[in-house]
Amino acid sequence: MPINDSWLGLVKEEALEPELPICDPHHHLWDFPGSRYMLDELLLDTGSGHNVRKTVFIECSAMYNRAAPESMKPVGETEFVQGIAAQSASGNYGATEAVAGIVGFADLLLGESVEPVLDAHIAASSNRFRGIRHACSWDASNAVRNAHTNPPQSLYLNPRFRQGFALLEKKGLRFDSWQYHPQLMELVDLARAFPGVTIILDHVGGPVGVGPYAGRQQEIFIEWKRGIAALASCPNVVVKLGGLSMAVSGFDWHKSALPPTSFQLAETTSPYFLYCIEQFGVDRCMFESNFPVDKVSCSYAVLWNSFKRIAADFSVTEKSALFHDTAVRVYGLE
Repeated sequence: MPINDSWLGLVKEEALEPELPICDPHHHLWDFPGSRYMLDELLLDTGSGHNVRKTVFIECSAMYNRAAPESMKPVGETEFVQGIAAQSASGNYGATEAVAGIVGFADLLLGESVEPVLDAHIAASSNRFRGIRHACSWDASNAVRNAHTNPPQSLYLNPRFRQGFALLEKKGLRFDSWQYHPQLMELVDLARAFPGVTIILDHVGGPVGVGPYAGRQQEIFIEWKRGIAALASCPNVVVKLGGLSMAVSGFDWHKSALPPTSFQLAETTSPYFLYCIEQFGVDRCMFESNFPVDKVSCSYAVLWNSFKRIAADFSVTEKSALFHDTAVRVYGLE
């Protein structure tokens, strides 16, 4: 979905608590036809008033090596963002340490045969590569867009997938999960089967509000809460607080005459984020931007203001965990 910068500019806000350190644990980089989000664009966003110290890149099928064997193509993305990280580390682009960590893609349906792919990712970025994301977001309705990985139904229950997943603990890698709310119990099953693998739940578990889910927000919220509570009982699972500005969430901010203010965002999203914090605790929660995907609805400055409004009554220590410390610890960015 294209980003309308002129429309986003209709709502401008000064950063709240501008000194609060932030590690943004979820953003993408790409240069697709008609859509560009590279280091310059990222730094314009991170430099919009908030104190963003570090960021983590999450795979998005960008810059694959088309000359490599099919299984190895995703390693090209890691090589690409390692170069972006080197740019940032030169010190010529400001204080933000962009791409302090990298999460790539490997097809875990390869089973044990995925091991050389994992090794190649690690070799391509030995100082920054932190884990794998293999999205499983799938729905039977054509009105709900499935993940870019084109997953089969119930991917996380697939025995072959689990053979590949088992290698993550051996390699010391984390796993980012991305699924829709009806699939949360499948992730619970995976987390309980592999207690030694740290699993990071992206986008608060993907509550869907489009297609057959439109107009059923309260019903879906109750179902979503059951899945979140079950996941919170798995000590190896942590959660990213964000992603609700995507179109699939069904709040339709991107269709409004004006973008939402941070107050409007906070009012709508706080029940989800506060419930996650209640269930997981601040040491297992981290705010995320999910940019530029969430940029379809709001600017970076407004989004982080909304997070700060939601966390306004938390202590200094709790805010440090939610905005910086949990992400740095979980992704090993110390």
